[in-house]
Amino acid sequence: MSSRPIVAPAGQNSGHLLRNLVLFARLLRGVGVNVTSTQILTLVEALKHADIGNRRDFKNSARAILVSRREHLALFDRAFDLFWQARAENALSQLVIRRPARKLAESAPESTTTDSNKSALTAGDEDIPLDPNDVIDDKALSYSNREILSRKDFSNLTDSELEQIKQMLRTMQWQLEQRRTRRKAPAIHGSFLDMRRTLRHNLRYGGEPLQLAWRQTKVKRRPLVVICDISGSMERYSRILLEFIYVISNGLERVETFVFSTRLTRITRQIKQRHVDLALDQAMAAVHDWGGGTRIGAALKTFNFEWGRRVLGQGAIVLIISDGWDRGDIALLDREIKRLQLSCQRLIWLNPLLGAPNYQPLVRGIQTVLPYIDDFLPVHNLRALQQLGNLLERLGEHKPARRQHTERVFQ
Repeated sequence: MSSRPIVAPAGQNSGHLLRNLVLFARLLRGVGVNVTSTQILTLVEALKHADIGNRRDFKNSARAILVSRREHLALFDRAFDLFWQARAENALSQLVIRRPARKLAESAPESTTTDSNKSALTAGDEDIPLDPNDVIDDKALSYSNREILSRKDFSNLTDSELEQIKQMLRTMQWQLEQRRTRRKAPAIHGSFLDMRRTLRHNLRYGGEPLQLAWRQTKVKRRPLVVICDISGSMERYSRILLEFIYVISNGLERVETFVFSTRLTRITRQIKQRHVDLALDQAMAAVHDWGGGTRIGAALKTFNFEWGRRVLGQGAIVLIISDGWDRGDIALLDREIKRLQLSCQRLIWLNPLLGAPNYQPLVRGIQTVLPYIDDFLPVHNLRALQQLGNLLERLGEHKPARRQHTERVFQ
């Protein structure tokens, strides 16, 4: 059997997910888990509907499809953990395809490994032939490495890590919860009888209602409004957050985008450019107070009075991205955040500082707005953005304890 490494050396970009799945299947067959080509193809199709950036989801999908016998579960788990792992570069050149089987046999506990399974772990090298080109690109497909990077704070990223995060961010899919509208649409099996269409279709039968036509309630995705702080205190996060705004603006249909420091600027048109670098450059050029002070209350007042009626209809969701540092009038901020909460369906505040384990909402801006926020979430790493995506897609399942202070607004 060939002794080539199962992971490609650094700089060799020959790894592909399908190829690695084939190699993983060969490893499973080598340790006694019978895997067919049909199962591999089924797994490839299933991964189109799963988050392959999540190691647990990927492992559960593979286990459900590739394992058909209860006694093979322990073998599969150990083979998966050994195969899909991040390794140091000095270990890549020495790791060969026959060694995982031996390591599995050495590390498998006696309670979960039968005699027949032990023999399968140490035998079967001939069932795992490797083509000279069948190698794995560890950097591209290492789930451990991607998970570690996705949990790293944006402010601590190196230039190369920042580029990787941008690439991962641009592959994210965004969906917003749908709302029920007042309009009805024709349907084969609906909840409402369409009398007009029913009478028209039954004219051929002399007006006898032999065929019934139905309607159902139409659903539409909610509009999204993003208001992002680009003041000096947010400088460490501004660029990557603009990347996030670009992705979400071009991934959804109805997104309005604003940025503010000492004043509010609408950048919806600039951020809609097809090329990301051009979009971000035009957005930055349109802002004249980049990295300045912070006046959140004044920015929200401008939004409420000049843009609120235009963009907050039809159950809009508002995302405010800010650390809460404010040099403006706190009374004004209190009044305008109340007004904004009453005007939108959901008010979500994203704070990059919230990801710190010792964070406390001590700044006066955050203390002022907290009573009127429906969701207070971190936005310091890619993992936090993924959790935000899950929330936006299932807002109806995560009802906030909202409007607790609505009564005070009119007192």
